[in-house]
Amino acid sequence: MKAGLYFVDGGVACAEGAIYAGCRFFAGYPITPATSIVEQMALRLPQVKGYFVQMEDELASMAAIIGASWSGGKTMTATSGPGFSLMQENLGYAYLTETPVVVVDAQRSGPSTGQATMPGQQDVMQARYGTHGDIAPIAFSPWSVQEMFDFTIHAFNYAEKFRTPTLVMADGEICYMREPLTIPKPGAFPVLNRKRFTKSHPRPEEIFLRYEMPRFGDGHNLLVTGSAHRPNGVRDYTPTFHRATIEWIFKKSQQAGQALYEEKLDLEVSYLDSAESIVVSFGAAARPAYHAVQTAQKNGVNVGFVRLKTLWPFPEAHLRALLKDIQRIFVVEMNMGMMVHEVARIACQADVISIPKVAGEVHDAKEILKAVMEADAA
Repeated sequence: MKAGLYFVDGGVACAEGAIYAGCRFFAGYPITPATSIVEQMALRLPQVKGYFVQMEDELASMAAIIGASWSGGKTMTATSGPGFSLMQENLGYAYLTETPVVVVDAQRSGPSTGQATMPGQQDVMQARYGTHGDIAPIAFSPWSVQEMFDFTIHAFNYAEKFRTPTLVMADGEICYMREPLTIPKPGAFPVLNRKRFTKSHPRPEEIFLRYEMPRFGDGHNLLVTGSAHRPNGVRDYTPTFHRATIEWIFKKSQQAGQALYEEKLDLEVSYLDSAESIVVSFGAAARPAYHAVQTAQKNGVNVGFVRLKTLWPFPEAHLRALLKDIQRIFVVEMNMGMMVHEVARIACQADVISIPKVAGEVHDAKEILKAVMEADAA
């Protein structure tokens, strides 16, 4: 799609963001509510000399985008809850092998098959802890069609910059809804490409624990294993080597967190001046939450609003600074209460109130407003 203004759903916006970022390989398996992403990539990639492969399942999809990334391409897959579960083993492989890939999870209402076409936000902890072993993910949470485009590009940029998998934790509501989308001209939105590892590198044997990435076919004699390994890729279970790998993964996450803060991609805040109460939310749930805050303000209740644009790394330091004088925090999310525990962990001085919603329904602003007003009157 050329630069301009369009009226599309979030899935189309996500696919167009991926193409704008330079993604030229997509492997996936159709699953609601991510199907429109898959269909748009199937339509568009051949038009830009890219490759679309429908795999037999999500395990194979994850494996395919990892292999394509090691061939030098920008790669992506998209899925929903059950497929995201199937991807976890190979996602862990991508973390350990420092492979830049983008995974979009259009969250549905679970567990299991659940409500296949209904939205939810029940995978946010799976994004953090789903794969075994220690990982440090980068996960974005869009709340609009425009952000589906923008955050997909950011996900590719962070994957390439930090040589790591990145996640776009969307939800069915954002994927289904149609809103205006502005596609910028080529070059107007910054797009990063990975640093290439070349034969002239001073330590050509060290292909891991670094940002530069080699690719198959360039004569580097690569060994890419999911086992513990030395910086040259040779399998080695020695604690010293594996400790260095895990510490490096977490160091990259810390650096990514700082970059997200500097680029204002971690949080968005409104009405915080002199507020004693705030509402914290993310994704589709943040839309009625924001409306409830606006209404409360009109009714003379000074309540602030914080939207998590990035779920992981959790913006702990930034959020703690914002919450230091807050007495009451409402956490609005489409699950039984997950991110509320992260908020409570860093705001132990405040009264933290969970406003959950499940069964494939998005909150009504009135029910959020009622909880805020009743707490204010108490």
